[in-house]
Amino acid sequence: MLRSLKDLEGYTASATDGDVGRAVDFLLDDERWAVRYLVVEPGTFLDGVQVLVSPISFREIEWPTHRFHLALTMDKVRNSPSIDVDKPVSRQHEGSFSRYYGFPYYWRSSGLWGVSSYPSALAENESKEASAAPPEESGDVHLRSARDVRGYQIQGTDDAVGHVADFLVDDETWQVRYLVIDTSAWWFGRKVLIAPEWATRISLEEGKVYVDLAREAIRTSPEW
Repeated sequence: MLRSLKDLEGYTASATDGDVGRAVDFLLDDERWAVRYLVVEPGTFLDGVQVLVSPISFREIEWPTHRFHLALTMDKVRNSPSIDVDKPVSRQHEGSFSRYYGFPYYWRSSGLWGVSSYPSALAENESKEASAAPPEESGDVHLRSARDVRGYQIQGTDDAVGHVADFLVDDETWQVRYLVIDTSAWWFGRKVLIAPEWATRISLEEGKVYVDLAREAIRTSPEW
């Protein structure tokens, strides 16, 4: 089923022995368009330091009560590698995170989640990379804050049209299926959907998402 990321903000992250905190943001991979991490604002037991939680850790999602059940203890989360979520998350940081939890490196295979399309498949296999050397990959950082990208202007091939209002994701694979575009500044009260495959790049400096679509094609996209 498709879920609005905006609606999932505020969901409780619950460890096997107690609540960790609540989801306040999501980090999106803008190469393969997937939710890689929840940004969790914890309770007092972590002194307010935000932590990352991967969908690989999900045990169950209780939609009626707005709760992510994690296959982790509170201590495991408490002792996870320190990552400043207000700064770009590098591959080296992701490598430390993956080794700590024993997760394979999802980016070293062609599937959405490494060798699979589902994050649960990685959780079922103990990583042989857990004790390996840190990944050497460098270059552009492709993790983007969903909160930050919301509000970015959509730049078509011939003109700007609307801004990003939300993301619709598959609640099993955590792939981003659609960007929800608010075009109300051009066409009153109208929101449309475009597939992320049309996005060619995201500019942090300009606050824009560039798409390989003309303004008219965006205007006539499926309404949401």
